[in-house]
Amino acid sequence: MLCTQPQAGRDVISLVFNPTNWQQICALGSTNVAVWNIEKSDTYHIMKKRELHLPAADGLIKSEAPPSHIVDGRLTYWGPQMPASAIAGLTGDKADGFLPQEHVTPRLTPLAACWTPAAELYIGCQEGHLLLADPEAPSVCVLFNPTAPDANPELKEGFQSLALHRDGLYAAGKDGLLHCLKVNGTRVEVSQTIDVKEAIRTLVFSPDYESLLLVCSSGQIYRHQPLQSGEVDHILDVLTGDFVAAASMCGGQDAIVSVRGFGELQRWSADGVLTGSLSLQTQVSCLACCPASHYAAIGTVSGHVLFVDLSGEGCPHLVHKTRLSRRPVDRLVFDQGGNVLLSASDCHVFVLDAKPSKTFAAVGYAVAPGGPILSLSTQYQRDSEQVRVLALCPGPKDHQGGAGGGGGGAGGAGGGTMLHLLSLSLKELSGPGCADARGRLSSHTLRACTYQVPRALQSCVLGVGGETFAYCEEDKALQRFRLPQDAGGVPVPTAGQLGPEEEAEGHPLGPGPLALSPHGCWLASVGRDGLLRLRTTVALDRYAEVACHACRLGAAGGVSFSADGQTLVTAGLADGSLVCTRLRTKAAGAGHAQQATLHAQTAALQLKNILTSENAALAAMTEWQPESLSPIGLEREEGSVSPIGSSRPGKEEATERDEKDTDLTSDPTWLESREEADLKAEEQRYSEKREKIRKGIKELFATVSDIRGGTVKLTCVQSGERMRANEELPDIWRLDGHEFNLDVGEQKRLEVGGEQEVATVRQEIELGNLAKCYLCDILKRDGWDSMKVKGKAVKGFHSDVEVNNYPMKERTEEELEELLRVESTRTIETANSITQQDVPHKKTGGGEGGEGGDEGGSDVQAAALTGSFAELLGCWSPHLYTQFELHAREQKINQITLLKDVIYKVKTAFNTEFDGVRKQKEREISRVAENNRRMLEIMGELGVRWELWEPRLGDSEQPERALRVDDSEIKVEKFLTPEQKKMEEERKSLEEQMCLAAKGEDYRDRALGDMMGGAIKVKKEDILKKEVPQPEFVVSKPELQWSDEEKKTFTDYEKKAKELGEEQDKYRKTLESEMKKIQASILECTQGFDEILAKLFERKVKSETVIYQEELKMAHLVYSMLIEEEIRHQERELVLTMERRRADKNNAGEELKSARERAELCREAYDHVVAEDRLLDKGFRKQFFDVPTHVVDHLYKLYKHRPRVQRMRAQADSGPFKERSSLGGPASDGPMLQAMEELDSPETAPAALDPSVWERFCLVRRAKVESEHQVKVTALILAEMQAFLQKRSDEDEAAKQNIITLMDEINGLREQKVRFQLDLLVQVVLRQGQVEVEATPPTHLCIADHRDSVMHYRSVVEDLSTNIKTLGEQKMATMVECQDFRKGITQQEWEQRRIQMQTEDFDMKTRDIQRMQLSKDQQEYLNKTDHETVDQAAAPEKHTAFDEKSPQEKIRQVDMRAAIKAEQSAALDRELAEMEVAVAERRHIYEATAVEADPGAEWEEDLYQEVVQLNNMKRLARAQAQDLALLRHQLDAARMKNFPTLILFYAVKVQYLVLQTEEVYELRQAGLLSVRGAVCLQGVQRSLGTAAPLGDQRLEMRQVVL
Repeated sequence: MLCTQPQAGRDVISLVFNPTNWQQICALGSTNVAVWNIEKSDTYHIMKKRELHLPAADGLIKSEAPPSHIVDGRLTYWGPQMPASAIAGLTGDKADGFLPQEHVTPRLTPLAACWTPAAELYIGCQEGHLLLADPEAPSVCVLFNPTAPDANPELKEGFQSLALHRDGLYAAGKDGLLHCLKVNGTRVEVSQTIDVKEAIRTLVFSPDYESLLLVCSSGQIYRHQPLQSGEVDHILDVLTGDFVAAASMCGGQDAIVSVRGFGELQRWSADGVLTGSLSLQTQVSCLACCPASHYAAIGTVSGHVLFVDLSGEGCPHLVHKTRLSRRPVDRLVFDQGGNVLLSASDCHVFVLDAKPSKTFAAVGYAVAPGGPILSLSTQYQRDSEQVRVLALCPGPKDHQGGAGGGGGGAGGAGGGTMLHLLSLSLKELSGPGCADARGRLSSHTLRACTYQVPRALQSCVLGVGGETFAYCEEDKALQRFRLPQDAGGVPVPTAGQLGPEEEAEGHPLGPGPLALSPHGCWLASVGRDGLLRLRTTVALDRYAEVACHACRLGAAGGVSFSADGQTLVTAGLADGSLVCTRLRTKAAGAGHAQQATLHAQTAALQLKNILTSENAALAAMTEWQPESLSPIGLEREEGSVSPIGSSRPGKEEATERDEKDTDLTSDPTWLESREEADLKAEEQRYSEKREKIRKGIKELFATVSDIRGGTVKLTCVQSGERMRANEELPDIWRLDGHEFNLDVGEQKRLEVGGEQEVATVRQEIELGNLAKCYLCDILKRDGWDSMKVKGKAVKGFHSDVEVNNYPMKERTEEELEELLRVESTRTIETANSITQQDVPHKKTGGGEGGEGGDEGGSDVQAAALTGSFAELLGCWSPHLYTQFELHAREQKINQITLLKDVIYKVKTAFNTEFDGVRKQKEREISRVAENNRRMLEIMGELGVRWELWEPRLGDSEQPERALRVDDSEIKVEKFLTPEQKKMEEERKSLEEQMCLAAKGEDYRDRALGDMMGGAIKVKKEDILKKEVPQPEFVVSKPELQWSDEEKKTFTDYEKKAKELGEEQDKYRKTLESEMKKIQASILECTQGFDEILAKLFERKVKSETVIYQEELKMAHLVYSMLIEEEIRHQERELVLTMERRRADKNNAGEELKSARERAELCREAYDHVVAEDRLLDKGFRKQFFDVPTHVVDHLYKLYKHRPRVQRMRAQADSGPFKERSSLGGPASDGPMLQAMEELDSPETAPAALDPSVWERFCLVRRAKVESEHQVKVTALILAEMQAFLQKRSDEDEAAKQNIITLMDEINGLREQKVRFQLDLLVQVVLRQGQVEVEATPPTHLCIADHRDSVMHYRSVVEDLSTNIKTLGEQKMATMVECQDFRKGITQQEWEQRRIQMQTEDFDMKTRDIQRMQLSKDQQEYLNKTDHETVDQAAAPEKHTAFDEKSPQEKIRQVDMRAAIKAEQSAALDRELAEMEVAVAERRHIYEATAVEADPGAEWEEDLYQEVVQLNNMKRLARAQAQDLALLRHQLDAARMKNFPTLILFYAVKVQYLVLQTEEVYELRQAGLLSVRGAVCLQGVQRSLGTAAPLGDQRLEMRQVVL
């Protein structure tokens, strides 16, 4: 053994050595891949592991390394960040690599691995991925992802096995396809595909890489030669699969028959040699061997029973099959005489004739009550020719479960409690009436008895004389039962349960299948513990045991005896083993062995004739055709090699196919055939009656069609009329009610069904009501009865305010004791702190307290520091710690207890006030009720009906209403039983009698009511009911016939009526005023209560605030304790890691020390060998001192000469690995020694050299060569040791560095722990508006980030705010001033432009006037100088002269005004330059002061300037347009006066110049129209009425710009 590694092979499913380096091993686990490197130092070897992290299941490479503690020197808001293991409280091995479940991603599952010449790994995964891993990096990349869009669908299940060849990478999987892949970088291409049609499990190349072996899941081995052909050859068939059952053959054959799950039947000799096999190609479930013939019966999952001939020496063959039902065959059992074969399928027990001469005919079946049969056993009684069958079935309350094969197989995990005993008479079975037409055995053929056992049994066997042995897993005991029998030995049923007579110790791991020996004296059991136990039926407590199967693989599934009882056969469930155990009896047990042998011999003699005849009949049966066996596939003939695809399928494939074909098999079952035959016979028997019924139905259909045609209509109404008419008939003609029914039997059946359904529904309702009552009791107990203060509410009368109290439970004694302990502790601590304080400190503290200001300020300050308003509510505890001294864990726990007490006090105080308000509301409601009663009386007297407001307590105010149900809440009629109805009628009759008796005795009250209205005295309240009786004569006589007396009487009547009316009005007004007062008082009282409730609501808000504040402090304390606990866990984990690292460091140091010592020893040995080699070189001449010098020189040259050794290269051209390393040291010196032998031959000796000298020379040279070889070997070993030492040194340095890093982490964690304990989280109460922290994203959470906040005094913040406000006002004033200044500059610029344009316009007008054509009179007038001498009579001429003089004067004035404007414009230009300088200075000042300006201020300023400029331009354009319009108007008027002849000329010219405003602008833009021309054109258009209106600001602004 070179080296070992403890626990390295755990969870390893495959090991793959690197062909080019034996020191690298790839270990495939179920979930990981590891590469082990073997490091060597001479003869010392060690193993080092390197993990490869596989990608996630989706093919993405993710890192799941657990986070470690990082010391960053900064304490976060929530404390230090701890890894998930510390948060979970894990330490040690559990904490290594721990990740929360939500962070764990499923990884790929490796199935196969293959090395490459570059020391890389191809890894095939179960999910269909192909990976390429580099162990040195380490790194993993995905070559093929089946989920990719361009993935080849053929490769999705083809990486279960990998093998590398020179042509490419061979891959195979469950799909049965062998692929040859070409891998180019990260691309995978399929170069060749071969369909094997079976699931391939393993690929192995031969050493010369010329043959590839393919091992399939079914056990078949194929060979593929890549260099010769593209096909595969079948070379071997290895049987695989788990055993289902095994049994020993009877009838003198010492052989064992077994069957595997996928249908492989095998016959073994007693020595364990396989003598024959048969592939049934179907999934089997059980097996049984016939004691009277050489054949075996096999049950299948599809419901078939197969009969296989085992008599011949050759391979077994199938002779018959039958399908009993579509359910799987669970049990097959022969009786000891070989007469019948019993098959159990679900709850059916089928009886078949076991003789081949009867072709295994099915006789009948019986149904076992209770469900599926868990165990089946038989006992044959030769005297009475009866077969007793014992079946174990689950009871009504047992779990359903199945069992494995075999007669005494174990039941399901639930077991059964019903023993069903069947007695079959063989004489009756051979008779014609043994079964009915459908195959069910008759009562005279089959007698059944059922017994109930107290405990669930898993298996049972029927013994001799009514004894029954069973295994109980619940008690883990073997039990003996005695079935009741009469005097003649006939089983009889029992009324009660059947109890066990004896119990013995069972298996540690059950359930244990049982088997009884043929002579009935030995009982064998085997459990899941793998132990086979044998005991006698007389003494169950004594047993012999042997371990036959592995416990971890499920142990054995069943056990069976041989015919002589000396051999037991057990079949493993999953270990694939078949164990045959022989009994060795001592002298004390020789009698039992002889008894068993004698019984076997006797049975053989009794069955000898039957065995001979039945074997002959069996041999005469022809082999069953393979195609009719099963739809799954065909059977292979003996000795022939089946082609690929037609061979025996694997277990998995057979299972899948059988599951698919269980219900889809075309052949009918025996049950279905019997039912079909019975139906056919019944159809023939009743064919005539059926024809008559058909004819009658046709006639009835015809009649019904006529009725539907309208001739006769028989409705339910007519039927009812006929029934009523029938009741009126005489008795002799009257029909009974049932005679109207068409089908009395159907009516009764419906009535019975309805009653049953009603009973079922009633039972379900009762059970549901019972469950609801139980749930109600639990809720009432937990949520109502356990509450000291019940949860209630108070609502307002006129408002929607609703105030709830605090439901509270009674504090337990433990809580009170804890509170008392904490208060006592705090009292002692407070007294201790007071005694430790000195007097000066107290004075100083008192002075500071005296400067606190008024009480209000001190209360607010105290609330701000304590973080709660509890003291303002009077519920503060004097024992509370301050928030600045909660450092220790014990202090935090005590503080939490005290805070709970404060919350309890707050709730109690509020509940007290709440109870007072609630009682007040009850009083108000009672007062309102009394007032309502008085108002009802008043309304009754006034004779009015008003709706009164009657307040009531709601459901939330009286929650106890939910616990009781009033009769008024039930909307359905109550169901009464007949007894209850009778009692209710008696109660009603008694009440009626009492009412009648009471009415008969109240004659006094009735008389008083009739005479005086029910009262002896007339009350004042009845004044409204008084009336003055009207005289009779008023009605009987007209007024003219009244007498004086009657008139006087009528006058008195009117007077009294008037007085009564006045009195009634007065009284009515009194009542109305009283009613108004009552209503006002009710409104006042209820509104006053609403105000009180509003104050209570405010108190509730304050209480809630205090409670939330205290709970927040408690949450912070609990969180801090959790953080401290996590820090302790992390510190403990780091300390444990440090200890492990130190241990690893010590181990590395010891390895380094031992490696250094070995290296030093090797160096000394190397120096010694080198020295010896040099001595040999130096002593050469001394060895030949007797030889001449020239000869010695020649020999020395030969001494130094070495032959050339030609190394042989491996001729594995077809393999991908050219060079391979060998296990060992350097290469052997065999070739060198062989070459030296050739040099030492006498033929190579120098001529004339003495042979003795040559021989001596050869010996010296041989010693020199060996010394040189030893030097090389030692040098290689030394280099290897040096490399090993360097690696150990690097590991030691890495361990030191890890320890240093870990120590830094521990120190940093402890530092953060101290900082966390000192840096307390204090809750401070601040007023609204004092927190000036902006909310950080996400803004919808409205959570402020206080990490960078600083607390200041309020005065500092207010001073800063005042300064900011002052500077802001100054800034605004400066901005306004700058704005006004810019506005003036703009106005001056626009004024200058307007004057310039006016000047140009006046010049143009002057030139136009100068070019005007004047008449001679006008010229003469203009040339005259003395105009005063003109005759006054020529008024038109004077007027014309005045008009001619007026334009010249205006022109002169305009010129003067233009000169003035020019001077003003020049002055404005100078002022504009100065203002621009001032503006520049102001701009610099503004930019210097605007440090804190918003980034958008510049944009806003530009926008503002643009808006201002636009408004100024509009305003200036509007003013200039008005001026121009005025001037044009004046010019037009002057032209009309002076030059009327030019009007026609201008009209003709202007008609070509009438353009739209936009066209003028376009002409101007194109340079075709000057500014003056545009202005003139606009003037002409205005004069002709075609120009745009004056309000068109856009046009005016464009004209100004032009």
